[in-house]
Amino acid sequence: MNITGRDLKKSTLQFNNQTGEPEVGIAFTADGAKKFSDVTKRLIGKQLAIFLDDIVVTAPRVNTEIADGEAVITGSFTVDSAKQLSIQLNAGALPIPVKVVEKRTIGATLGAESVTKSIKAGVIGLGLVVLFMIIQYGWLGLFADCALVLYGLITLALYRFIPVTLTLPGIAGFLLSIGMAVDSNILIFSRYKEELRRGKPWQIAMELGFGKAWDSIRDANFTTILTAIILFNPVNSSLLPTSGLVRGFAATLGLGVVISLFTGIVVTRTFIRVLYKGPKI
Repeated sequence: MNITGRDLKKSTLQFNNQTGEPEVGIAFTADGAKKFSDVTKRLIGKQLAIFLDDIVVTAPRVNTEIADGEAVITGSFTVDSAKQLSIQLNAGALPIPVKVVEKRTIGATLGAESVTKSIKAGVIGLGLVVLFMIIQYGWLGLFADCALVLYGLITLALYRFIPVTLTLPGIAGFLLSIGMAVDSNILIFSRYKEELRRGKPWQIAMELGFGKAWDSIRDANFTTILTAIILFNPVNSSLLPTSGLVRGFAATLGLGVVISLFTGIVVTRTFIRVLYKGPKI
């Protein structure tokens, strides 16, 4: 009796509840479960070979009869090897043959060109943000821009120290964190203007602006940091993203948001306290 890919419903990467070791779970269709039960009953204590394109993919030892159509392949798997085996088993379960329709080779220059264009777009966007802050908030906007430049220098220095390789998604995370840094200052300055309209002296209005904007800034940045942690998937959970590109985006975003909290609140506030002389009347 042969069990084919048609009898396999799915194969998944999972982790042992007791040891935490990666393993491959397989589930069969109703007909496949009956066949698998008969085969495992006859092969207890023996190996069951699994073929893909007439090549043995794996040959696990059958320890007991499996009647419910769900089994687990264990062994000295790494996460990558278990994932690869799961992919191979799922490929064998496809109901139709796979044929190469088109094949292209893309040179490395395409990726380099995309990164260059992204950096150029980021510089242009950052320049527009700097200009907007100065036009909208005057000296306060200039101080915020100085804090933003300091934020960029600190972030890039940490990238060299950790180190962090800037891929295209990583650059996207870095630029998004810049937006979070500017957003904090906009909230603070808007609160500051509200307090000025209520007749408060500018020094008190500024301190109230920082204080009242903090709740919104904290919640927005905490949510972003939590999202970055989930995307980075530090525990290597199979339920969360495991792609290196996604993790690169999450790493630069999370690191950038933490630094932007420091520069947007502490550095900008220090610049204003030391250098700002108040609005012209």
